[in-house]
Amino acid sequence: MASKSKVCFFFDNVKVSLKKRSELKRFIEIIFKMEKKKLAGLNYIFCSDKRLLEINRQFLAHDYYTDIVTFDFSENRKEIAGEIYISIDRVKSNARQFKVPVVSELHRVIFHGALHLCGYKDKNQAEKLKMTGKENLYLTKYFSVVPRDTVSG
Repeated sequence: MASKSKVCFFFDNVKVSLKKRSELKRFIEIIFKMEKKKLAGLNYIFCSDKRLLEINRQFLAHDYYTDIVTFDFSENRKEIAGEIYISIDRVKSNARQFKVPVVSELHRVIFHGALHLCGYKDKNQAEKLKMTGKENLYLTKYFSVVPRDTVSG
């Protein structure tokens, strides 16, 4: 009997093609293991710019668009629990801006949120460089196992 994933995906009135979901969930769990963190549970909510702006305003007092908001609900540092909201509108816009496939940018943001929960920050240049290095590492590892053409929509 297969074990139930600790990672769940929810789609809040957005269309996103996210193939190979089981493999992606397993890989996200592997990220936590590689970072020596225990994952209790993690929800990804894929939503619109409008929805993420509402969340930014309501919970963070930010009045601007962003691609991701991560909430850490861990009761202690031994077991990580959280919710990650991702704006599909922002991911698509960023992919155009950076001239990368949407599928690559989407996975980068998915891994970015997991890394935040593992303790990585991106407030200054040094932190951003470290975070980007980790994102690139996990993107390379993931796409070497699950080819891009099997996850794109």
